[in-house]
Amino acid sequence: MEHLKLKPFPKDFLWGASTSAYQVEGAFDEDGKGLSTQETAYIPAGTTDFKVASDHYHHYKEDIALMAEMGFKTFRMSISWARILPEGEGKVNLKGIEFYKNVFQECHKYGIEPLVTIFHFD
Repeated sequence: MEHLKLKPFPKDFLWGASTSAYQVEGAFDEDGKGLSTQETAYIPAGTTDFKVASDHYHHYKEDIALMAEMGFKTFRMSISWARILPEGEGKVNLKGIEFYKNVFQECHKYGIEPLVTIFHFD
């Protein structure tokens, strides 16, 4: 198929990245995080369990800096509710709140708009 002229994307088009907490965060048992539904599921032998994943929990600053370098304007991400509510309800894990606050602040530092998915795997 040949295109003689492509339509430009609108100026306000939000180029970005998309992740799920389970697939990128790692740190499955750090700073008071409980187990998510995915982490209690059977993992067949030879299959990754995402306990470390891409270790976004420890490398979010570098990850977001790379997004900015690529010109991203949004970061669609999910919240690990097991990091916020380790027992599923009740006491809130302040370390979990601090992590997401830090991620949001890092995004804003680079002009990247966080776009939170309320439920993705957890």
